[in-house]
Amino acid sequence: MKLLLQTVLLLISLSLFAQVDIKENYDKKEVYIPMRDGTKLFTAIYTPKDIAKDKKYPMLMQRTCYSIAPYGEDNFKRSLGPNRFLQSDKYIFVYQDVRGRYMSEGVFTNMTPQVEHKTKKDVDESTDTYDTVDWLVKNLKNNNGKVGQYGTSYPGFYTAVGTIANHPALVASSPQAPISDFFFDDFRHNGAFVMGYLRTFPVFGVQKTKAENQGWYSDQMIKSTSKDGSIFYNELGTLKEAADKYYKDNFFMQEILAHPNYDSYWQSRNLLPHLKGIDHAVMTVGGWYDAEDLAGPLNIYKTIEKNNPKAKNTIVMGPFSHGAWGRETGKHYHNDVYFGDSIATFYQKNIEHKFFNHYLKENSKKAVALPEAYMFDTGKKVWNEFSNWPPKESKKLNFYLASNGTLEKEKFGKSGFSEYYSDPNNPAPSSVNYAEFNGFTPRNYMSEDQRFALSRPDVLTFTTEYLTEDVTLAGEIMAKLKIASSSTDADFVVKIIDIYPADEPQNADKPNVLYANYHQMVRSEIMPARFRNSFEKPEALTPNATTEVNFKLQDVLHTFKKGHKIQIQIQSTWYPLMAINPQKFLENPFLATKEDYTKAFIKVFDDSVIEVDVIK
Repeated sequence: MKLLLQTVLLLISLSLFAQVDIKENYDKKEVYIPMRDGTKLFTAIYTPKDIAKDKKYPMLMQRTCYSIAPYGEDNFKRSLGPNRFLQSDKYIFVYQDVRGRYMSEGVFTNMTPQVEHKTKKDVDESTDTYDTVDWLVKNLKNNNGKVGQYGTSYPGFYTAVGTIANHPALVASSPQAPISDFFFDDFRHNGAFVMGYLRTFPVFGVQKTKAENQGWYSDQMIKSTSKDGSIFYNELGTLKEAADKYYKDNFFMQEILAHPNYDSYWQSRNLLPHLKGIDHAVMTVGGWYDAEDLAGPLNIYKTIEKNNPKAKNTIVMGPFSHGAWGRETGKHYHNDVYFGDSIATFYQKNIEHKFFNHYLKENSKKAVALPEAYMFDTGKKVWNEFSNWPPKESKKLNFYLASNGTLEKEKFGKSGFSEYYSDPNNPAPSSVNYAEFNGFTPRNYMSEDQRFALSRPDVLTFTTEYLTEDVTLAGEIMAKLKIASSSTDADFVVKIIDIYPADEPQNADKPNVLYANYHQMVRSEIMPARFRNSFEKPEALTPNATTEVNFKLQDVLHTFKKGHKIQIQIQSTWYPLMAINPQKFLENPFLATKEDYTKAFIKVFDDSVIEVDVIK
C-alpha cells in the first residue's frame, strides 16, 4: 500500500510539473474558426512564448469528438502533442472540437460521409480540415507555413479523412488507430454487431442542444452492478431487448438496428474509396492487439499505397492495444504476454518524433529516413523493417482443417468433416476475464489464453505437432471454409492460436498465470454466413447443403517458434463480445427474439483452408 501511494504521488507530481512547464513555455488562446458554411468550430491554440519573426514554429493539430478540455484560457493541458519529445521541441499545438461536439457548433454525424463538392458551401470533415488549416496559416503570427495532424481512434479517422483536404500547408499526417469503414471495424465486424461495445453508445448517440464543456450524455451511461460483468450480459437478453431497455432514444443505436446490411448508410461512411490525390507524408499507426481498430490502419495504409504514388506512405504496427503506443508503462504487456521494455518510448522517440520533426521542421520534400513498414513481430518480440507490406517475399501457405483434429499443410487423406452443435441459448464465451466485461470496450481477449474454449463441445480445434522450426506469418490471412448447417444462418469465428511448450517457464510478474501450454490468441475474426456472397444482399443457408464461407482475417506478423504448436479454433457463437446470431435467417437479425433462436448441427469439411502469408 505504501509503495502504491508513493507511485500515485510521483505520478501526480510529474503531472503537475508538466502542467507548470507548459504554462511557463506556452500561451493559450481559444477561438471559433469559421467553416465555409458559416459553422464555427471551437479551437484551442497553444503557442510557444518565444515565438518570433526569427523563431517561427510549425503547427501540429488534432481534431476530435472527445473534447479538447480543459476549457478556459487559464486552464492548460497536462501535456501537449502526441508525445513528450515533440512537446519539448516546441510546436504550435492546435486542438479542435469537431462539428456538433462540446463547444463547437453544428450537428454531429458518426463517420461523416464524404460529399461531392458541387458548391463552395458543401462541407464534410475534409473541408473542415482544409478551412481550419487555411485559417491557422493566415491568422497565427510567425508560423512557418507547415501543418501536421495526428489523432488516435476517432481522432485517427479525422486525421485520415484530413489527408484528402489537399491544403498546400498540410505536409504530414499520422492517422493512428483510425476507423476506415464502420461495417468492418469497431461497431461491426463483417457486419456482425460487437455486443461488447454496448456501454459506449451514449458517447456517440446523443446530440447536444447547446455548447458543452463536459459530457452531456452521462445520464445514459450504463452503471455496473457487480464486479463480475458477465452477470450483466447473461441477464441482458437479445440485442433488441437491450436496445429497447437502454437506448430507445439513442440515434446511433437506432441507426445500427435499422441498417443490418451494407446499404447506402454504411457505404457512404466508407472512407477508403475517397483516399485519392494525396501527395504529402502519411504515417499510419496501429496495434496488433487493437480490439477496436485493427482493420482501419491496415486498410488505410494499403489504399493510400495503391492509389497515391506521390504520397510518402509509411505504416507502423506494434504489440499494442488501442492507443497504447501513446503511454509508457515500462514493462510492456498485453494482458499476460510480455513484449519488452519501453516499447512505447522507442516508438515515440525513434519513429513518431522523427516523422513529424523531419517534415515540419526539416525537409518536407524529401522522404524521412524510416522504412516503408515498421512492424513488430509478436512472436519473436522484435521490430522488423520492410520495404513493402505485405512483404513481397512472402509465400502462400495453406493449413487444412483435417477431420481428425490436426492442422495439416496437405489435404487430409480421406474426405470427411468435423461437426459441432451450436445453441444460441448457450453461447461459447469470448473470454473468461469477467471483470473486463464491465469496461468501456473489451481489449485483453485479443491475446487471451484460449484453454477455456477447449472443453466446449461447440468449439472445433485443429492443431499441428510441435514445430521443428520457426514459422513466421507475415501478411494477410484468408479463411476458406466449406460448411453445412442444419439451420438457415450461422456465424463463423476463426481463431489462430500460439500454443506454448509444456515446459514454458513462469513469469515472476504474473505468478498466477500458468504459461506452460498457454494458448495465446494471435488473431481472430467473425463472419456471418448470410453475407458469404454479398454484404449488400444477404442470403439464407440451404439446410444441410455444402457451401463456402470465405473471409479475411486482419494481417499479422507473428513467429510461431520451434517447440510451439499452431492451433485453429472454429465456433459459431462468441459471447458477449459479439451479438448472438439467432441461426435462423431473418431480414433483420438484430430484431431477433428468443423464439427465433435455432439450434444447429454445423459441419466443417476437411478441405477447408486457412491461407496465410509466410516468410523465411
